[in-house]
Amino acid sequence: MDRVNERRLLQQAQRGDSDAFAEIYRENVQVIFRYIFHRVNDSHLAEDLTGDVFTKALEGLRDYQDQGKPFIAWLYRIAHARVIDHYRRVERRPTESDVEDEPISVDQDMDAGMIRRHAAQVLRAAITELTDEQQQVIILRFIEGKRIETVAELMGKQANAIKALQFRALRSLAGRLERSGFDIDSIIAGLS
Repeated sequence: MDRVNERRLLQQAQRGDSDAFAEIYRENVQVIFRYIFHRVNDSHLAEDLTGDVFTKALEGLRDYQDQGKPFIAWLYRIAHARVIDHYRRVERRPTESDVEDEPISVDQDMDAGMIRRHAAQVLRAAITELTDEQQQVIILRFIEGKRIETVAELMGKQANAIKALQFRALRSLAGRLERSGFDIDSIIAGLS
């Protein structure tokens, strides 16, 4: 959605137009859900937290002031806060999905699928061990595919700070993956 249309919808929604807020919701809900899902690794929980994000956004919409950043930046901040609140409530970090919950399909190249799932589990576990900011950068850059400048704007940082944060996160991930018996090249090859 372009910024002009976004501003128009925000102004209408702030005046109580539920259709305008519904359009803002439709434009952003999948992006926020994916962001939260990659932080909590549980689709039902991600749905609940996504609902919380938009409830908080609706409650705070009258006080929202456009500061020249896309509205999604505000939604990401709310989503980040909801994820942090969740982990504070349960006092634990996310865990890998239970092996028994993983569907096992029989296909011609069963090993490749098992290797891919294992590589994805190892990668998810390694990402959860990063700092919150590093997780945010990895998710926004490599899962959401956002450019450095966009991530900087969304996180309220300078592009150089995001580059440094990304470098440290990737270096940390590489170390964790090596300790798990993988290197980045084998993980990328296994996921493609």
